[in-house]
Amino acid sequence: MGNQVITGGYKVISATGNVTPIQGDLIGIWVSAASATPTITIYDSATTTTTTPIATVFTPASATFYSLPVSYTVGLYIVIGGTVSATVLFA
Repeated sequence: MGNQVITGGYKVISATGNVTPIQGDLIGIWVSAASATPTITIYDSATTTTTTPIATVFTPASATFYSLPVSYTVGLYIVIGGTVSATVLFA
């Protein structure tokens, strides 16, 4: 069918926090900068609970897009370790 463009909302993050408190679809994460032992962990959570991981801790690289086409049921909570600047894309 050719190339399909997937679009959605976005949120720029550089610290741990909630991206959205409602269900939706994660498209991916663009990491523009990462240093000082960077890590990212992604949870299905409308608050700050860490009981339902979507992606367990990983070490991101600068200037890298991580495609993560998954649905989450209650919200999106991302935990940042080290120094990370990223844009979370979701629908």
